[in-house]
Amino acid sequence: MRTYVTLLGLLLVLQAGLLPSPALGCYQCLVDMRASMKLCWGHVITRYNIRNMDSCFKKIDRLFNYNEKVIVAGRVGEGYDVQLKKLLDDQILPMVEEFDNKLHDDTVYEERLQRAADSFIAAASKLPRVSGCFPPCGFQAAGAVYNCITCQYDSCDFPLDCPLKTLNVNEFSGTQMWCNVPFPLPANIELIWRYAEEVKTQKVDQFKEVSVGVDTLYSIPSARRWHQGTYQCELYAGQRSIARLYFYLTGGRITGASPVPDGSPHVLQRILRLLPPPAVLTTCLTAVLLLVFLSLGVLYWCLVPRRIRDGDQACARSQDIRELHVVQ
Repeated sequence: MRTYVTLLGLLLVLQAGLLPSPALGCYQCLVDMRASMKLCWGHVITRYNIRNMDSCFKKIDRLFNYNEKVIVAGRVGEGYDVQLKKLLDDQILPMVEEFDNKLHDDTVYEERLQRAADSFIAAASKLPRVSGCFPPCGFQAAGAVYNCITCQYDSCDFPLDCPLKTLNVNEFSGTQMWCNVPFPLPANIELIWRYAEEVKTQKVDQFKEVSVGVDTLYSIPSARRWHQGTYQCELYAGQRSIARLYFYLTGGRITGASPVPDGSPHVLQRILRLLPPPAVLTTCLTAVLLLVFLSLGVLYWCLVPRRIRDGDQACARSQDIRELHVVQ
């Protein structure tokens, strides 16, 4: 009878092996398969009094792999999957040692596995959670969550390019653009600011690099017509791009201003950007003109007396010559 039961159990296991494998779960992700084989070796279906490992595996699927509470408890933050495995091993491995090469009724398996699942849920739920993903953009490593269904961490499935933000600014007014994101950033962050002249775009190949560093602020003290266009800020951590933010600067008289004369608009715009603000230019020009007038005045006062003296001496010589002729 014992031989018949063993052969029937092996046939059922082989049959289960031919069926499609069930979806992964916390148990399958974290518990070694050899331990599961030892655990389920002595599983006996009480109704038929036969040893059946496949029925044991189905219990594990129901109580662990397909249990929504277990899956939710396993959604821990990055790096805590090791602790998750330890918690489950603490519940399963003692049962493996106790059940290995021993027969137990299915009711015993049901009770012990249910108790192990409840204990795992309670312990795993205390592990650090993550704040989740912050829409709508950016690579958010800190938001990755362990997924028992896939046995890996699920990153935030957002694009790197954030939606373009329009800034309406009047001419000669100041504006500021902040390269900030709502999720935590690594410590070794670096920023690159780029600019696309006059156009509203998010096409990367249209931008030219403006500055590189760690400053999240890009400011324009006095907006002029040549400032109109799209500004891009790209966040880096090492060699990985974190997010790209876009700001389109427009508004007021900036949009309707006359275009730069034909010929070499890009060169002229670059030159104009290098010039200081109008107030500084006015002050400098006034100072130069004042210096010129002062110089002319000093020159005049230095030259006029000399001319008068030269003229008086010439008149005196002419008078002496006339008087000499009269005497003669």
